[in-house]
Amino acid sequence: MTSNTKTHQAVRALVEGALMVALAEVLGYLKFWHMPEGGSVSLMALPIVFFALRWGLGHGLLAGLAMGVLDFMIGGGFAIGWQSILGDYVAALTVLGLAGVGHRKGLPGVVAGALLGTVGRYLAVTVTGATLWGEYMHDLYIFHFTNTWAYSLVYNLPALLSAVLVTVVCVGLYNIASTRKYMMGEDLH
Repeated sequence: MTSNTKTHQAVRALVEGALMVALAEVLGYLKFWHMPEGGSVSLMALPIVFFALRWGLGHGLLAGLAMGVLDFMIGGGFAIGWQSILGDYVAALTVLGLAGVGHRKGLPGVVAGALLGTVGRYLAVTVTGATLWGEYMHDLYIFHFTNTWAYSLVYNLPALLSAVLVTVVCVGLYNIASTRKYMMGEDLH
C-alpha cells in the first residue's frame, strides 16, 4: 500500500467515524423508552458498532471514545462527579468499539462483535450504577431493592434491551448484500 493510499484510508476512516458519531448522537434523541433517572432503549449504539465492524477494533474504540465525550457534553449528560462521567459516558461508550473484534469475520463476527460491544456497555453502566449511584437507590416499579448490584442490574436493563435491538438490526443490515459489502469493508481493499 502506498503512502498516498494509507493517507486516503486514514482520512476516510476519520470522516466516516465523525459521521457515525454524529448519527449516533442524533439516534440517541430518538428513544423507544426512557428511564426516569437516565438510561433508555434506543439505536444510539448502532452507528458505532457498525463503524467498528467496518474498520476494526482500534478505530471502533476511538469512535466510541469520541461518542462518550460528545454525548456527555452535548447530549444532556448528568454526572455526580468525574467518576460517573468516566463510567457512564466515556467507558460505557468506548466499549462499543469492542464490536471491532468481528471485523471481516462474516455473520458470526457481526453477531459476536455487536453483542460484545453492546453488552460491554451494559456492564459498564451497571458497574457505575452499583458503585457510584447506589446511594440514590430507591424502589423501582414494583421492586424493593436493598442490594446496589441487584438494583443496578435491573435499572440498566434498557441498555441490555438496546444491545439486543442493535444486534438484530446489524444482522438485518448484514443480510442486505450492498450493506454487507460496506459493513465488511470490501470496498476498502
